[in-house]
Amino acid sequence: MALQCGIAGLPNVGKSTLFNCLSNAKAQSANFPFCTIEPNVGVITVPDERLNKLAELVHPQKIVPTTVEIVDIAGLVKGASKGEGLGNKFLAHIRETDALIHVLRCFDDDNIVHVDGSVNPVRDREIIDTELQIKDLETVDSRIAKVQKQAQTGGDRQARLAYEVLHRYKTALEQGLNARTVTFDTRDEQKIARELFLLTNKPVLYVCNVDEASLVHGNAYVEQVQKSIQAEQAEMLVIAARIESEIAEFETHEEREMFLHEIGLSESGVNRLIKSAYRLLNLETFLTAGPQEVRAWTYVKGSKAPQCAGVIHTDFEKGFIRAEVIKYEDYIRYGSEAAVREAGKMSVEGKDYIVQDGDIMHFRFNV
Repeated sequence: MALQCGIAGLPNVGKSTLFNCLSNAKAQSANFPFCTIEPNVGVITVPDERLNKLAELVHPQKIVPTTVEIVDIAGLVKGASKGEGLGNKFLAHIRETDALIHVLRCFDDDNIVHVDGSVNPVRDREIIDTELQIKDLETVDSRIAKVQKQAQTGGDRQARLAYEVLHRYKTALEQGLNARTVTFDTRDEQKIARELFLLTNKPVLYVCNVDEASLVHGNAYVEQVQKSIQAEQAEMLVIAARIESEIAEFETHEEREMFLHEIGLSESGVNRLIKSAYRLLNLETFLTAGPQEVRAWTYVKGSKAPQCAGVIHTDFEKGFIRAEVIKYEDYIRYGSEAAVREAGKMSVEGKDYIVQDGDIMHFRFNV
């Protein structure tokens, strides 16, 4: 599934360091702006403890996790909407992603230059938001010019609806608000809104990059960010990119676990970030379990059984008959597929079944 999450932020906030921790691809990380010009793309394995639990019961030949694509986008600067700092290219890279991980610098370090001379994550967030809002306002104004006359003088209901949606976005953007703060009630309105592909309508995860001392309890910078994003109801994570770099250097799982325990964490920031990015893209996982492999499969939340069958192979969707579904908790509880069947805990579902995260699926089809 080719959905991508982009890592965005000002220069020197820790984006490329974080990307290097996430991916085997090593982006250049240097103490000057624009060290990442072309976006680096990493295919990241999504941590899922359920695969290992199933493997302990099934003893498959291999375990295949699912993945998500992360794009490291070069640092954005004030004036990017007018082409400053190679801004047009960077904005185009953001437009191509499906969701944003917005990294904010929440640490002091005199050895790392800040592009604006001081550490202020709320200001940094507003700089990027403003640049994206300016581009969105250009898009909205352009669309309004096309539909306004038709909406106001003609009998075209769709044009009137589009004009209303655009006008609401225009009002919000002119007030310095992101498009994602505007909500619509009807499906028609929501469809028009989606088709605008506005930059500030993309789901966003704010990542506060802190020093080691602030990793567990945060700091004043983190509190400021938290207050500033309340209106968006966006998710926020606190991560120390430098610590994540150290964790990535350990060769064994045991060493990483020991280090995490010493600094008071149960899970690495990278793992939490990947899982959050997966949710941000509105993705969930169904599972298959057999002697050949235990595997995780990615699908868009809300998909029905035939669509999920098509994730495995298009023939499965074309010739879909039914899906045999075992809940993950039941599989673990009873210990095998046969035991689940005997307990009457396996359900047979048809074309309208909405697949749930963690469902263990077996598809019956005929082509």
